[in-house]
Amino acid sequence: MTRRGLRIRIVLATLVVAAAVAAVISLTLGSARSAPVGAGVVVIETSLGFQDAHAAGTGMVLTSSGAVLTNNHVIRGATDIRVVVPKTGRSFPAKVVGYDESDDVAILQAGGASDLQTVPLGDSETLDPGEPVKALGNAGGTGSLRAASGTVTGLDRDITVGDDQGGSESLTDMIQTSADVQPGDSGGPLMDASGHVVGMDTAASVSNGVAQSTTGTGFAIPINKAMSIAGQIMRGDGSARVHVGGTAFLGVEVVENTMGGSGAVVTSVVPGSPAEAAGLTPGDLITAVGDQVVSSPSELTDIVAAQKPGASVSAAYVDEAGASQTADVALASGPPR
Repeated sequence: MTRRGLRIRIVLATLVVAAAVAAVISLTLGSARSAPVGAGVVVIETSLGFQDAHAAGTGMVLTSSGAVLTNNHVIRGATDIRVVVPKTGRSFPAKVVGYDESDDVAILQAGGASDLQTVPLGDSETLDPGEPVKALGNAGGTGSLRAASGTVTGLDRDITVGDDQGGSESLTDMIQTSADVQPGDSGGPLMDASGHVVGMDTAASVSNGVAQSTTGTGFAIPINKAMSIAGQIMRGDGSARVHVGGTAFLGVEVVENTMGGSGAVVTSVVPGSPAEAAGLTPGDLITAVGDQVVSSPSELTDIVAAQKPGASVSAAYVDEAGASQTADVALASGPPR
């Protein structure tokens, strides 16, 4: 049997994305944890303005001028992002260069950064089961780096993971390890015995919300795969999977049309948003954006995300009185997906 043929599926109740935590929390770290190590590893702090929450994760510095690799779920929904260098306390505002939702990879640019240490990259293709590895990250969102030792317990794993909002995503080709990956570690390096980065820590199995220190708890994206996507983003080479630049923002929350038709029903409008400026109000049924028909809330999200911030589009909708309306909307720049 090939390694690719070995497939696993982790149900949402037993695997969660191990990164963006909604607040800084106190944890008793397992004995596998050691003193802070690693060059080029940074803490990522985000504000989720539309959710009235904060989150924390980890990142890896790719260039001395501040390009940072992390998981997309670490910065998803962020209205403000900061990159902090733990050893020095240097802190930089960061913007999203681009991201790949499907593969959970994102690139940030730390504003005003220079002379940063970068992570030593390795080759994930050389990994074999049984090899010793070490996961490093902002475990528990404490703002300091901690390392957890383990071994490679599987390769080419396909998994389904749950997120903090109750959703799920499928990730493929993952490295499985026995390292004690914790919430806040996502986006951090999985290192081989020589200290080179061979993966990006992304998920861990859990029980009752607590990461388990048992064989096969940690999952990481192979660094070769992550860097291939990172290169595409940094070249500005957008595609159906890779989003480059800012994320277009309409400023509405929507739900399914329960009246049996298509469209997306507006439940709330963000104050000061393009939707408010265009006159959209709760109860309106959005039926089209531009020349594209909106059949569901997810389709509306995809249509808007395909636009660029600043783009002008027409929105067709039916108001609560049942009258058909059309409004011109200038999309703003909003949180990454």
